[in-house]
Amino acid sequence: MTETGILAFGAYIPRRRLQRAAIYAANQWYAPGLKGLAKGERAIANWDEDSITMAVEAARDCLAGVDRAAVAGVTLASTTLPFADRLNAGIVKEALALADTTAASDATGSLRAGTSALLAALEGSRSRLCIAADLRKAPAASEAELIHGDGAAAILVGRGDVIARLIASHSVTIDFVDHFRSAAADFDYHWEGRWVRDEGYTGILGGAITAALHAAQIAPETIDHAIIAVCARGAAAGVAKKTGLRPEAVADTLSATVGDTGAAHPLLMLATALEVAAPGQRILVAGFGQGADVLIFETTEALARLPGRRGVAGHLADRQEDLNYMRFLFHRGLLEVERGMRAEMDEKQPGTTLYRHRRTTLGLVGGRCTETGTVQFPKSDIGVNPNNRTIGTQEDYPLADKAARVVTYTADRLSYSPDPPVYYGTIDFDGGGRLVTEFAEVTGDDIEVGRPMRMVFRIKALDRNRGFVKYFWKATPLIEGGQ
Repeated sequence: MTETGILAFGAYIPRRRLQRAAIYAANQWYAPGLKGLAKGERAIANWDEDSITMAVEAARDCLAGVDRAAVAGVTLASTTLPFADRLNAGIVKEALALADTTAASDATGSLRAGTSALLAALEGSRSRLCIAADLRKAPAASEAELIHGDGAAAILVGRGDVIARLIASHSVTIDFVDHFRSAAADFDYHWEGRWVRDEGYTGILGGAITAALHAAQIAPETIDHAIIAVCARGAAAGVAKKTGLRPEAVADTLSATVGDTGAAHPLLMLATALEVAAPGQRILVAGFGQGADVLIFETTEALARLPGRRGVAGHLADRQEDLNYMRFLFHRGLLEVERGMRAEMDEKQPGTTLYRHRRTTLGLVGGRCTETGTVQFPKSDIGVNPNNRTIGTQEDYPLADKAARVVTYTADRLSYSPDPPVYYGTIDFDGGGRLVTEFAEVTGDDIEVGRPMRMVFRIKALDRNRGFVKYFWKATPLIEGGQ
């Protein structure tokens, strides 16, 4: 019988990297004890990113070269889902232009939601896209503000030419409250770090790893990549020592370059390991949160045949150093600034129009005339070809993964933007189609007519009166060799 395993993987890390030294410099008058954490950088999402948008980008990276028609389900794991009562994974499904028959579910409630969702997918028989993403808020001048990072990872699970097979797993559930966040709170409440390390990481997580290895009769020294997804200083090494894992097998926790990405972190580290692993190697993944999940994989020869993707390495290379701590606080909603009258426009989103045009708005699906080949956005009953105004001849034509080039652009400081100036302009897609849209992650130095661009799924606007998030697609510069 064909086994179920990992078919592909992908990742997303925001481009901006806030220097921890900048956080400490602003807060040392109040919290001088943070100096020991003021090294390296942490990934920070832009104002128009959240767990959903990051999940979409990780999923697109994962699905590079994959037939999306084969994806039967989507699970989004996160402790920071934008909607408490709306299927967040359903928005991801729409953005990926998957079929309406695609199953979707959200997983939350614990930092091990990502590993638990992955384990559940591996126990099934249908292909499933398992995504984990987190964008956590932390109080200013807190340790968490320095330790956390934003990011997402995606793992495609299914049957066929798997790149890694699951050879053992083990889970324990214990109501160990190392931190918590009530439904009405913005921030986590953390307990004393030494107790968490000794009783939680070393005791519960280390015990689960030992039990998993023992039950599967796998010697710890045969593990080639040990993913212990805790970023507390020395915690991963301590767990490895207790469980007999080789020190050289312990994977980099990415704490110095990304930060702790919460529920996404075990899957993000798994993606890192799959990027460098050779066929026939063993990868142990441990997720912690009110218990622990331990999954042990063995890579196959198919790993070497997997098409290229940006992955963690590509996103780490595409970085923009950021020293603007005030902007970070504003984008996190921790600092209120004068927005001006132009920010007072009501952003109400009628549910009827969003439903009718969801493939256009969320999936960036345009139209292509089957008679003339003319591509247009949005799709309509009447073609735009001036030489042949065809009627009722258009088929769906997805544009999100098409490369584009800048035709015109404007930098606007009069319109309100949380990150001024707002850049927007006209782009032409390769193969046809034209769109006027906003640009993301651009400055005056890296935007020009003819510049290659790619589309990214972002927040378009926030309806603050009703707590609704409006999403659309923006254009961002295409990096050399990027997906």
